[in-house]
Amino acid sequence: MSTFIQGWLLGIAYVAPIGMQNMYLINTAIEKSRARALQVALIMIFFDITLALACFMGIGLVFEHVAILRVIVMGIGSIAVMYIGYSLIVAKPSMESNNDFEKPIMQIIVSCFVVTWLNPQAIIDGTLLLGGFRATLENANASLFIFGVAIASTMWFLSISTLVSKFKNVFNIKILKTINVLCGSILVFFGLKLGLSFIGTFL
Repeated sequence: MSTFIQGWLLGIAYVAPIGMQNMYLINTAIEKSRARALQVALIMIFFDITLALACFMGIGLVFEHVAILRVIVMGIGSIAVMYIGYSLIVAKPSMESNNDFEKPIMQIIVSCFVVTWLNPQAIIDGTLLLGGFRATLENANASLFIFGVAIASTMWFLSISTLVSKFKNVFNIKILKTINVLCGSILVFFGLKLGLSFIGTFL
């Protein structure tokens, strides 16, 4: 099996599990316009690939040597993620999505950054998964491997965005609200989990 294919397969396994990124993108694709969902997907891809690169190159080592940084990220991440989740839970869904571009692009960028980079568990898991493979590869093969991971991330988020946007017409307001609450609750759960980890560092 080629190094690129190995990277691609591992990339799919790394990004596919339903987590904060996928919940945020799915919710956006259901409630907003297809153009907005694609915009969010592209921003998410950028942050996901940069996180994968950082994990591949060993950001976990930074956490090991600068413990306070990990604590800070956990604290900020907990609050930010719970806020995003709460916002989804209380939001009033609408079937009208064509005017969604009134939302500032910086707000979208910050949200994508939060659900990707302010999740220490994702950084640790990524470091263990991608960093572990990096240790087994020579430099030439390492480039092909991480390129495969990047392609997997791109394909995954674009596919999710396109498919959910295409079939969102089967949803009504009640279903949209249920999905809002479900997605929001999962994000709040992730935030609480980070918060408990943050508190645990002081006990």
